[in-house]
Amino acid sequence: MIKLCGFALSNYYNKVKFVLLEHGIEFEEVLVQPSQDEAILAHSPLGKVPYLQTEEGDLSESQCIVEYLAARFPDKPIFSPEPWEAAKERELITFVDVHLELTARNLYKEAFFGGTLTDATKGRVEKLLTHHIAGFRRIARFTPYLRGERFSVADAAGYVSLPLVGMATQAVYGRDFLLDAGLDWKSYVKTINSRPAAQRVTEDRKAYIAASRPA
Repeated sequence: MIKLCGFALSNYYNKVKFVLLEHGIEFEEVLVQPSQDEAILAHSPLGKVPYLQTEEGDLSESQCIVEYLAARFPDKPIFSPEPWEAAKERELITFVDVHLELTARNLYKEAFFGGTLTDATKGRVEKLLTHHIAGFRRIARFTPYLRGERFSVADAAGYVSLPLVGMATQAVYGRDFLLDAGLDWKSYVKTINSRPAAQRVTEDRKAYIAASRPA
């Protein structure tokens, strides 16, 4: 059985977990924290999570894992069978993962962990996010899903990462960049959360947070 290694607070771990649950793929969860210890680097080249353990070896990077799952389980409709639709799903995932969340990640030190960012960093990230969100708005439909009326694999990425972008910008700048751009991620998340796989991901994340609090 494949093993998903990471922890339930990681949005990229939850992205892969969502896909596995949504498509009924059996897997085992293994609690692993990001680390530069050689024991972890032997499985994940940068010491990041998630990584997947398979009979053939280890695989890191969440999107590579999703692509592997789609290829290994062709009977599971992870991506649309239509080449154009599948490509558009991948385009949306790239926007969410790279252009939005990875850019907003520069804010997390101050937004979530009590640190302080320089004005230069704030200015640079604001400029990038404003540009990237405008681009995302041109391709994301939110009717009610990212690609339209049908849930797709792109929504696994959107569900776990868009709230982080909105909350981080609200915390650092005093305004939610996504909501300001007309992207109602809160209603979107409520829609996705009607799915059992999303509910499981959210419940496990909350349980992990509760268990991590000091007694």
